[in-house]
Amino acid sequence: MSNLPATSKKRGPKPTVVDFKEFEKLCEMQCTQEEVAGWFNCSVDSLERWAIREHNVKFADLFHQKRKNGHKSLRRAQWETAVYDKVPSLLIWLGKQYLGQSDKHESSNNDKVTIVIDKDDAKL
Repeated sequence: MSNLPATSKKRGPKPTVVDFKEFEKLCEMQCTQEEVAGWFNCSVDSLERWAIREHNVKFADLFHQKRKNGHKSLRRAQWETAVYDKVPSLLIWLGKQYLGQSDKHESSNNDKVTIVIDKDDAKL
């Protein structure tokens, strides 16, 4: 029989506490999983257990979903910079990405080349 009282606390480390808003911000900034774990002072494995416990999904799935918001923010900033600040290189890049534009390098070579073969040097 055990000497522990029936109301004893569970053993082991406390579950990792992750502030979800902070988590979302870190994902939007494209932080790595190791960087997120470092921010919350826990291991990558602890983050995995947290995601499953709190959100019923694997960490990678939740992380990937939240990173997309960062992509949208970056795209918006690029668009605004290109359009409102009129940054030529960014305007050109966006035109290539979304409008199918490309750099066309046309060259014409109208130089005629004449080949002369000396009969004495030609081998048949």
